[in-house]
Amino acid sequence: MAQSSATGASSRRVLAASLIGTAVEFYDFYIYATAASLVFGPLFFPSSSPAMQLLASYASLSVAFIARPLGSIVFGHFGDRIGRKSTLVASLIIMGGSTLLVAFLPTYHQAGWIAPFMLCLLRFGQGFGLGGEWGGAALLAVENAPPGWRARFGMFPQLGAPVGFIAANGLFLILGALLTPEQFQAWGWRLPFLGSILLVGVGLWIRLKLTETPAFAAAAAEAPPPHVPVAELFRTHGRETISGIFAVVACFALFYLTTAFALGYGTTTLGYDRQTFLSVLLFAILFMAGGIVWAGYWSDATTPRKVLMTGSGLTVVVGALLAPMLGGGSLWLVGGFLSLSLLVMGLVYGPLGAWLPSLFPARVRYTGASIAFNVGGILGGGLAPVAAQYLASHGGLGFVGIYLAAAGLISLLALLPLRKTPDSL
Repeated sequence: MAQSSATGASSRRVLAASLIGTAVEFYDFYIYATAASLVFGPLFFPSSSPAMQLLASYASLSVAFIARPLGSIVFGHFGDRIGRKSTLVASLIIMGGSTLLVAFLPTYHQAGWIAPFMLCLLRFGQGFGLGGEWGGAALLAVENAPPGWRARFGMFPQLGAPVGFIAANGLFLILGALLTPEQFQAWGWRLPFLGSILLVGVGLWIRLKLTETPAFAAAAAEAPPPHVPVAELFRTHGRETISGIFAVVACFALFYLTTAFALGYGTTTLGYDRQTFLSVLLFAILFMAGGIVWAGYWSDATTPRKVLMTGSGLTVVVGALLAPMLGGGSLWLVGGFLSLSLLVMGLVYGPLGAWLPSLFPARVRYTGASIAFNVGGILGGGLAPVAAQYLASHGGLGFVGIYLAAAGLISLLALLPLRKTPDSL
């Protein structure tokens, strides 16, 4: 690194900004995923078949994954040219505004086809904002990390995922306890979207107090920024970008199969009570947080690549256990599967904050890390709930397990060529 500590801001403020900002972003993202699993089907996608309603709802979930790579290119362009801080502020505003507006949407019954169209449009806005969020938050942390602490600093934006998930689903759990099913279906689901404005305000307040990272300042002093960062990225670091894309496939497949798909499948096909299943899922997400912290310390003691390869291999094992545990007829087995899956998720997610930025030099790092993360999100998570729902309906949970195991194998193979990761931070 050009400098070993934050310039103009304490390490504590930097870590808080990277954690809270991504927690807000993921809260926004997860309340949509939870609502898509629970209520969006009958409200926005009328059909005589509940399974088709759920499938259409999951398809709207996928819209954001199409937007995320576009957001990563746009925000990466400005993040590599004008700086990390202003780009992170803009991404937070775009995603927060899109989330807030979902609360005011009419349903299909009230507005016809305009309702699902507007829902998908705002979902696109969510994905566009998140496309610029993760890369900037990761760089904010690791470009300020002292020597030997890069993965532990890089785990803070990753911890925003379980924090945001707990906040989002915890709120849905509270609403489910306080409201009748009819009240929740009629208007209660809108409250988490309204509440996002408060969280976005906190995130903006913290981020506006930051200064630029030492690595970006040093790169800007050394040479003018690239005119088109994405063009320079693929010209000089194409292999690292492609390997990075496929290395994150397991991470996204694990998460969206364990949360969005499992919640929808568990409360419909398996018949578990929604409140009970959400409680089990909230408990299991603590294992993801523990896995992220474990991965951060383990990565600094060894290498992030080694931890990622271990987690990818374990994803194959989790895939083999999916059908017998998730469909085993016992809530204890379901809870055990969700906890194990999310623990492994921590191992394939936690090191990414340090590993992906290390693949690229500072002048194209925002673009490179963001594109790899978000294009990998399309391949691993964008269609995962839809594919899993289709496979479960037509072939059973065993095929969903094969799908997950294949994702783990893809990431493991993608990590093999990068035996000597460039240490460019």
